[in-house]
Amino acid sequence: MRRCTGCAVDVEGDWARCPLCGEPLGGEAVRSPLPAVPLRFSRRRVLRALFLTSLAAILASFLAQLLFSRFSDLGALRSVWLGVVTLWLVVLMAVRKRRNVAKGTVYLVILVGLICTYWDYLTGWHEWSLTYAVPIVCGSSIIALMITVRLMSIEVGEHVVYSGLTAILGLAPILFLVLGWVQHPLPSAICGALGVVALVLLQLTWGAETRHELAKRLHL
Repeated sequence: MRRCTGCAVDVEGDWARCPLCGEPLGGEAVRSPLPAVPLRFSRRRVLRALFLTSLAAILASFLAQLLFSRFSDLGALRSVWLGVVTLWLVVLMAVRKRRNVAKGTVYLVILVGLICTYWDYLTGWHEWSLTYAVPIVCGSSIIALMITVRLMSIEVGEHVVYSGLTAILGLAPILFLVLGWVQHPLPSAICGALGVVALVLLQLTWGAETRHELAKRLHL
């Protein structure tokens, strides 16, 4: 049996490091006493849905490039790759680590949005961050959460609050649009529509659970 000399405990299973202190374990591994619990979702199905969604996003960007070709700086084809990368990051994060997926998504949206905005500021402020980057990242994260919640068995309490927060972040580009901070309204309008749809679906599907989680977290 493996043993941690620092914690002075025996560890069953195939652990390489101590689950308490993280130090390497000594000794021979023994069979874990806990049963192996199979996944309740198909990774192949999730990745297939993600691939088809990414393909649809790329084709939509080509269509936007054709429809709005009069805008020489639209950059739909260039900007859509950021959304595709966001989709894959969120869904792969959900596949590998199923707890706090929506929470990690909120952090991802905020971090990428701030990085893009700061980059835009450093390069002379051409408003591409608020026009394209932030709406695309927010909208892609909302779509990715819809995919993971639909295809994976995630506990309601793990995602309703942060899913709602992600949808609310998706409404931020509408504020940019109202304040005139964007060059073209289409990305902000699409992202805002996705945020509204996500909030409505969240209320219709998990309205009671959402209110329960909010009351529990806010100690109401």
